[in-house]
Amino acid sequence: MRLKKPQRLKKQLGLVDVFAISTGAMFSSGFFLLPGLAAAQAGPAVVLAYLLAGILIIPAMLSAAELSTAMPRAGGAYYFVDRSLGPQAGAVAGLGTWLALVFKSAFALIGMGAYLALFVHLQIEPLAVGLTLVFVVLNIVGAKETTGFQKVLVFVLIAVLAFFLVQGLAAVVSLGPSRLARTQFAPFAPFGLTGLLSTVGFVFVSYAGLTKVASVAEEVSKPDRNIPNGMLLSLAVTTVIYVVGVTIIVAVLEPEALHADLAPVATAAQAFFGWLPGRTGVVLIVIAAIAAFASTANAGVLAASRYLLAMSRDRLLWGAFARLGRFHTPTLAVIVTGTVMAAIVISMDPEGVAKLASAFQLLMFALLNVAVVVMRESHIESYDPGYRAFGYPWLQIVGVLVYLVLIVMLGLWPIVFSAGVVVVGLAWYAIFARSSVVRSGAIYHVFERLGRQRFMGLDRELREIIREKGLRDDDPFDEVVARAYVLNVPRPEPLTKLVRDASVRLHARLPVTGEQLIKQFLEGLEGGLTPVAHGAALLHTRVPGLPTSELVLGRTVRGIKWDAIEVPTDGTPVRAVFFLVSGQENPGWHLRILGALAGRVEEDDFMANWLQAESDEAVRATLLHRDRVLSFTIEREAATAELEGRALRELRLPPGVLIALIRRYGDSIVPRGSTVLRAGDHLTVIGEPEGLQQLARIYMSIASGGITGPQDVG
Repeated sequence: MRLKKPQRLKKQLGLVDVFAISTGAMFSSGFFLLPGLAAAQAGPAVVLAYLLAGILIIPAMLSAAELSTAMPRAGGAYYFVDRSLGPQAGAVAGLGTWLALVFKSAFALIGMGAYLALFVHLQIEPLAVGLTLVFVVLNIVGAKETTGFQKVLVFVLIAVLAFFLVQGLAAVVSLGPSRLARTQFAPFAPFGLTGLLSTVGFVFVSYAGLTKVASVAEEVSKPDRNIPNGMLLSLAVTTVIYVVGVTIIVAVLEPEALHADLAPVATAAQAFFGWLPGRTGVVLIVIAAIAAFASTANAGVLAASRYLLAMSRDRLLWGAFARLGRFHTPTLAVIVTGTVMAAIVISMDPEGVAKLASAFQLLMFALLNVAVVVMRESHIESYDPGYRAFGYPWLQIVGVLVYLVLIVMLGLWPIVFSAGVVVVGLAWYAIFARSSVVRSGAIYHVFERLGRQRFMGLDRELREIIREKGLRDDDPFDEVVARAYVLNVPRPEPLTKLVRDASVRLHARLPVTGEQLIKQFLEGLEGGLTPVAHGAALLHTRVPGLPTSELVLGRTVRGIKWDAIEVPTDGTPVRAVFFLVSGQENPGWHLRILGALAGRVEEDDFMANWLQAESDEAVRATLLHRDRVLSFTIEREAATAELEGRALRELRLPPGVLIALIRRYGDSIVPRGSTVLRAGDHLTVIGEPEGLQQLARIYMSIASGGITGPQDVG
């Protein structure tokens, strides 16, 4: 029986969505509620505490960005820790991070009540339940709708805060910076280094939302670019607003009043928004605060529910959490997350919620850094991040040590809480999940290097992720396919003969003997490393010193004979056999091209087009994007005659366009800059659609039928 693949979430979030989720998750309690509580612990040095927290989160942010681009799956930190350190650690990470996100979101609802209380007297409990219901409904309807609401909240928030910062800085200048330094900022650190470090850990929750986007990485389009760029932009904007904003608050409020204030931004606004009519200034701040708290709570439900989804997929939780509802969202996971969030609001005080959220976030940040080290040291070739954190491994080591120190500085209760979550997570795994989980983490690949064991299922899972992510912009897939040699086999032949014929063709282009290639291809078949499905077999190997990839396309209309080799198939006759050879130096490149071939084979129209292709160019075109290939013949009575006798380096082709293959008297020629074109040459050109259309306009209308336009190929 074939196992049903888990339902995948739609990739519909872009750079602005990533920025909105990340930023919206940070601008709430961290700015509108925490400064007073933090100043009570550090004095004016609270400004430095916010700056240090923003700097110290960089290792975790870079590690999260690398892991997200390598493994864009729902669940974020849980998924990364599970796949690197194993399901035992994954159970702890999933439970703890889910709780930390729920605590932080609940903290946001507490702050919303504090700001609304400036105008109306409301009980926080009914308000929290009502708002939670709104966010639950939004998240059930869909991620795109959720982030659409998120973007509105975030940009309203940033606009109001920019106004607050400009007016606040003007007020600070008018009060006299030197006088303020002697009064409001002296003594700068009355509680010493201990007070400063404990406050850094306390306000760390303000930046915890930065990595929330990792939990929705599966829904991000072009994650290699959008995730790291969105996180970097979010951190830069947030750090500036935090540091400048808290500096203004400390400058304009008396210390005693600030330490007891749960709405310090609104109180500070009253000091320099007096020129606005009535309470307009305070109203603006309250609007911004509500937008911030709403965006944090909304993003919290979105992110936390994905942890339950991911754990359910991995059989660490009840399978119902992985089911997607009518709107293609994890309905039950969203409902449970919202329910627990409302319960915490009703039962806990603000400072306790903040410390507990910060403690486990710090532990998770440490584990993210460990996960990067394990994944890289495992040397799994299919670990292929589109973004790699710099400073490896020292940045990750420093991050781990710093986060553990900050947890200790938070005090006994947060340490006990973190330890308790670890114990509960391990116990849950041992009692309820161990019997149904058959995987292990990348750490076993590290052990394998030391002579122990490894888990091949992780490699297969990462290869599937590579296939889903698709090609990168600089991958030469079209070029490799366009110059591929085509083997047409009219009658059934043994696979070993096809392997031998393909290896002979590849030997002509590669610095390796045909016998070597035959041996490596057959070893891959016998070792179970050759994907065979949907009527196609993808034989592949790698050789040292090869700067690019080479491909042979074997088309066997009547199928192949499996001689002397038993290969598991899905029962479909194999009529397409691909032979891919790449260099050993870039395994990710090789796997991405292999994944692109597999993805094209799985498309509904592939096999019909493959079997009906009437020429080698048409065979190649079945694997190419139809708008990215153009073929034409140089004829002396057509516009293409101007190309005769010219070397390729002399041609002025449109940007992004490349001549990939030349067919001359039945032979294939790999183009070089010195290659001189002749009449009768058939050119295969690949590139961006705009450039190909420009080239077609030059030659297509005048050539006597020798042009195949991009819209007609395949």
